Amino acid sequence: MPQPPIAISFRPLVVSDLATLHEWLHRPHVSEWWGDPGTPEQVEQDYLPLTKKESTTRGYIALLENEPIGFIQSYVVMGSGDGWWKQETDPGARGIDQFLANAEQLGQGLGKAMIQAFMDWLFQDSTITKIQTDPAPENDRAIRCYRQVGFVEIGAVITPDGPALLMVKERSR
Repeated sequence: MPQPPIAISFRPLVVSDLATLHEWLHRPHVSEWWGDPGTPEQVEQDYLPLTKKESTTRGYIALLENEPIGFIQSYVVMGSGDGWWKQETDPGARGIDQFLANAEQLGQGLGKAMIQAFMDWLFQDSTITKIQTDPAPENDRAIRCYRQVGFVEIGAVITPDGPALLMVKERSR
């Protein structure tokens, strides 16, 4: 019997989420790929801008049946600054990064469901032409997940965070 779809929803990141986000970012399965987030003050400095409407990078809490299960962010690729994606000329390109908060939920299809639901939500905006992501080349779990939801490998790139595999999902025609 087929499994029912996993219903993931999103709500904007708010200031009161920053302590939880700090704790999640310190979990080994997250910090392995996201790096050391530092102190609560550093997390606030890094993530508080994602709560502002004027920011071109926005943060969200992913929810499964109203329970927080992870974090996802989207950003306007073109002009993202700080050495990122200088070659991008498409104003409709968006980038995403995310993680599941609980290691025991890995490998159950939640990451795939979260990314698919977020892409579906982003593509409701007709100005968005494509979504990109850039996992570490050795992050096999993430790469496999992205492939499963339709991302195509563009190739190896060097980012301000180091080597990455650029992957893109074009808007369906």
